[in-house]
Formats: sequence, structure tokens, C-alpha cells
Amino acid sequence: CIMKYLARICYDGSHFEGFQRLKNGCGVQNELERVLSLIQKREVQVKGAGRTDAGVHALDQCISFELVVDMDESKLKYVLNRSLCPYISVNSIEKVDENFHARFSVKEKVYLYKIYVGEKNPFLENYTYHALQKIDIELLKKVGTIFVGTHDFRNFVSGERDDYVSTIFDIQVQEESDFIYIEFHGSGFYRYMVRSLVGAMIDVSLGKVPIDCIAKSLEYPDIEKRFFIAPASGLYLKKVEYFTKNE
Repeated sequence: CIMKYLARICYDGSHFEGFQRLKNGCGVQNELERVLSLIQKREVQVKGAGRTDAGVHALDQCISFELVVDMDESKLKYVLNRSLCPYISVNSIEKVDENFHARFSVKEKVYLYKIYVGEKNPFLENYTYHALQKIDIELLKKVGTIFVGTHDFRNFVSGERDDYVSTIFDIQVQEESDFIYIEFHGSGFYRYMVRSLVGAMIDVSLGKVPIDCIAKSLEYPDIEKRFFIAPASGLYLKKVEYFTKNE
């Protein structure tokens, strides 16, 4: 019989060229498929909830895959964590319906961006964006409210797509000690989208871009605007939520 599994994983993105499978084997997907194929003794393909870019981290990336044997979830988690490289860890595993898909069944994604405003710290270099200038928190929050809702985010997405429309449910900005945390809740995010949103928020907070430019870039997406793109090092896929059978 064929069993389908959903695994929630975390990884240190600074050791990978992104989530997606690559020919040179440096994607998170490569490592997951390598180990699962060894366990299964046949090729196993992994589907991810989203393709995080090179250097982007995950606290709760989700993957789905099929095995031709019914393997106990706790045993499978144990074997995976023993076999995967040190920079990937399996948080949980559960069996799911055959129609489940890690990407297409997503209800909401939550991304977290970390900005560090303290003294230079080499141990934070790969895990935060180190801001060298004073950031206005209140302006960050004001820009965040503009992004909330359903918009054409063409000016905040890299590459060509058929559709740039997405919905952001909420953006939360918090300051704790030497850190600023920006949390994005949305139906889906496209390539470089969160990093571009953060970059635009920073541009406004530093006085480089007037705040009314943000609303105009959403209202008139055909008029190209260029904003700062925040580094991948500060970005984390924090949570993935799925539709239930009753939704």
C-alpha cells in the first residue's frame, strides 16, 4: 500500500542554496529526497509548502511524500533525524489523506523577519539583517497597514508571473531589546515578496521613500517602482497552516 505523510521540518538556510531541488545537490529538497530514498530503497519525491530562497531559514516548513510501506510516524521521525545532515531537523510527522498536497492545501503562511539593531555581532550575521541606521518603528507599522489586504504585489515580486495578486491578513511589528521582529500572515507569498515588503518598510522608515509611494505602487502596479530588498539572512518561514476537511 502507498501511505502519504506530512512532515514539519526546520532548517538553517545559510547552508543551502534554497529549498528547491538542484542539479548540484545543494537544495534542502535534495537532502530530504536522498535520505527518504535510502529508507525506501527506491526514489522518493518530496513536495514542499513553498520554495524558500538561498539563505532563508525555516522553523516550520512542510513537506509531503509517499512511501510504499506503512511506517510508524515516530520511528520514521527518529530515522530521518538520525540520517539527515545537521542543518535539517524533523519536528513532527503525521499520516495524511491521499489528496493532501503540501503546497496546494495551504490555508495560511506566516513569515518572520528579524532585524538586529545592536553592535556588530558575527554570530548573528547569517540569521538577521543588521541595520546600521536608526529605524522608525512607528513608520514600519504604518507601512505594514498599507500592505494588509488583497493587492496586486507586482512591484514587490521578483520575476515574471501570470498573477501577482495575493492577500495579506496581518502584519505585526515588535521591538525587543536589540531586535525588531516583523511577522507576515498571508494566503501566499511569491519570490522575494516578503523581503521586498520589508525593504520598502525600511526605505520609508529611513526617509528614503515617502509613505504615499507605497500605496501608489499597489494602486498602479504597471508603473514600476524599485525598493530595497532585505537580505535573505533575516527571513524565516515560521508557520504553515492547512485547510481542514470541514473548510
